[in-house]
Amino acid sequence: EATRLRPSVVGVKAVSSDSHLNHSPSFVIEGGQVVPISESPQRVHLIEDALRADSAFELVQPTAHGLDPVVAVHDPDMVRFLADVWERYQKFMPREHVITETVMHPELRRGMGAGTVPDHPDAELGRYSFETMSPIVKGTFAAATGAVDVALSALDHVLAGETSAYALCRPPGHHAAYSLFGGFCYLNNAAIVAQNAIDRGAARVTVLDVDYHHGNGTQQIFYERPDVQYVSLHGDPVRAWPYYTGYSEEQGSGKGSSTNLNLPLPEHCDDARFLVALDQAIEAIASHAPELLVVSLGVDTYLEDPLGDFDLSVDVQRQCGQRIAALATPMVVVQEGGYATSALGTLVTAFLHGISADAQP
Repeated sequence: EATRLRPSVVGVKAVSSDSHLNHSPSFVIEGGQVVPISESPQRVHLIEDALRADSAFELVQPTAHGLDPVVAVHDPDMVRFLADVWERYQKFMPREHVITETVMHPELRRGMGAGTVPDHPDAELGRYSFETMSPIVKGTFAAATGAVDVALSALDHVLAGETSAYALCRPPGHHAAYSLFGGFCYLNNAAIVAQNAIDRGAARVTVLDVDYHHGNGTQQIFYERPDVQYVSLHGDPVRAWPYYTGYSEEQGSGKGSSTNLNLPLPEHCDDARFLVALDQAIEAIASHAPELLVVSLGVDTYLEDPLGDFDLSVDVQRQCGQRIAALATPMVVVQEGGYATSALGTLVTAFLHGISADAQP
């Protein structure tokens, strides 16, 4: 019998795990330079500290969910590749960090057909990765599947009757597409939650993405689907990474026509401008009438974030949470980006205070 999704009680459980510590690259290649990775374990520690310091939130451990929910969203061949590529490299060319060198760009074989991808780790890496900022180290797959368990455990709490739950996922996920990883993302946590909710009985789900960067992976996974709506507020891709997706004309296709809404925003977008766009997003979500809302929470919209160019305050995070909560839809909040370490915990807890009446200080 399908699980019924309905709000019952208020409050936020926060699911977190130490599994993310398995993924701790010491560098990435960004802008042609070897630099420290912004997506570091410190991000989780700072958010956990803020949650522990606030009696309104309860940190809970995840349970294991296996790979079936993962391959319901991702190419099984890519999942297999991620599971064993680091070990394969140790036999082929030992290295601590596995980073893409050659990308399988379609122009390489213009007019020649798809061709064959050799069973060679460098070739497969170029097939599944689209940039150089997402290295694979020994524990990357364990961390990525651990993040999936965190996200699905938050869904479990909502299906059991909680109004909302927070998944402190690391690595993040919204840049990972069906058979592609990148942007610090290896498996798409939010998309896996949305699909799992459908598989467990929901007729309609919405993913609302408020990260500064467009969630190209989530959009691609559901672009032709009428049952999963994707709505995103983000930096205009004419200037903001990942550049090639996130334009307003991308509205879905086939049966998914009109279930994709992109709201690209200008440089130095302030609180008032962001809230106008959020209200537009909420109106579209209400029209879809989802039984579950998945929020891809990126707080890299903050004015001091090193990877964004918005001017949002801490206070607006609470306002965003309050407006989204007014939809009165059961909600799973999945952590995506956010790199201003001095404010990270405050930003996340401000949003969570906004979505939960019981979490008001």
